[in-house]
Amino acid sequence: MSTWPDVASDDMYTGSILVTDERMSLETWLDFHRATLLRKCAGLTAGQLVTKSCPPSSLSLLGLIRHMTDVEGWFHDFDGEPSAPFYWREDARDAAFEPLDPATADDDLAAFHVSVARARAAAAGRGLDDLCPCPGCDEPASLRWVYQHMIEEYARHNGHADLIREAIDGSTGD
Repeated sequence: MSTWPDVASDDMYTGSILVTDERMSLETWLDFHRATLLRKCAGLTAGQLVTKSCPPSSLSLLGLIRHMTDVEGWFHDFDGEPSAPFYWREDARDAAFEPLDPATADDDLAAFHVSVARARAAAAGRGLDDLCPCPGCDEPASLRWVYQHMIEEYARHNGHADLIREAIDGSTGD
């Protein structure tokens, strides 16, 4: 494909969370941030997606998609199945950001959707106080903490994505 597609309607933030319960608030904010990252990539060519933010940074929109594909793995631990990172490696913790090949952009987008779908399925039916092992932590993490961590992670990287997209074509906003 020459450009990435617009965000599908089921990936969009569509509801109000001004008055809702905690779980719905967490899920809705996370979905909003997932969709925001995809909107930052929509309509760009694969070459634009691998454009680096500014030297010496290795950040790019495709790198952020790949990084978040791995980070969704925080939820994967709740499904009881072993989870292997998509890009991250012990010997290359920033492997999601390098090397980037525009030819794999569609595959990277598909991997993002697979990771998000697995994350949603792993969290479904679980309580916010449910615990799972926390790689690199001294104690287990609650599902509530994972939601909060993921919202923070997306929000931070969406700020990066905002600046990268603006540098590419001047586009700004959510």
